[in-house]
Amino acid sequence: MTRIAVVGSINMDLVTLAPSFPAPGETLLGERFLTVPGGKGANQAVAAARLGAEVALVGALGRDAFGDELERGLAREGVALDHVRRCDGAGSGTASITVAGGENQIVVVPGANAEVSPAQVEAARSALAQADAVLVQMEIPLATVEATLRLGRRLGVPVILNPAPAQPLPAELLAQASYLTPNQHELATLLGADPAEDFRALMRRAPVPVVLTRGAEGAWYSADGGPAHQPGFAVEAVDTTGAGDTFNAALAVFLREGLPAAVRKACAAAALSVTRLGARDGMPTRAALDAFLR
Repeated sequence: MTRIAVVGSINMDLVTLAPSFPAPGETLLGERFLTVPGGKGANQAVAAARLGAEVALVGALGRDAFGDELERGLAREGVALDHVRRCDGAGSGTASITVAGGENQIVVVPGANAEVSPAQVEAARSALAQADAVLVQMEIPLATVEATLRLGRRLGVPVILNPAPAQPLPAELLAQASYLTPNQHELATLLGADPAEDFRALMRRAPVPVVLTRGAEGAWYSADGGPAHQPGFAVEAVDTTGAGDTFNAALAVFLREGLPAAVRKACAAAALSVTRLGARDGMPTRAALDAFLR
């Protein structure tokens, strides 16, 4: 069984369905409201577990009702929580999400996610050392992201950095990752480049291989002859929330099959994920993904 370690955020998503996005100062009547477990770290952990991996999560929750609910939900998905700690001084993280027309807008309040520390990553060394791949995102402190990248490098374990939300990062830090998985805007932000610059040129400037997501177009990935394209899969999009997390999880789970195969399966898993409402409800099982690809 593939083993995946995820270092990242755990949130409760507060989701509002609306006919459109409100303009500044505008009040709209929404169509529906629901609470959905989320956070990039937790989402990627759940997506990897559904694809058949053995998953260990490193993160933090508050000692509140959201924390209790999130912990129970992750346990039900089979995610190992030995390295998820409960914090007294901060509530659990939240993400306020508005969904309209199949797109989304998100505001994240980190809460306990801001307490995930380099020391906590070091304490989880055994989980990272046993992993076939490590996933880390940027909804936790940058020092913790850096600690994860450097520890993975020392252990010889591939680390996938999903740079969202993106910020400019020095090339020396980016070089600690095994793979970067941005979209075009995120890659330009990381490199301090013009977002209008051709994304293939940006990929060549990155210090490590890039797997660049392009929505319905699919993904581009670094190859020996230059950036290669994996076309997307045609589906009817209902909600794109969580599609990137599903993509990253699948990429990690199937990385041992080689990058082209892993990117193809990641695009397929992400396509399946957008056909249902909610970040996790659309995340496919391994059986569902195999059937879709057939």
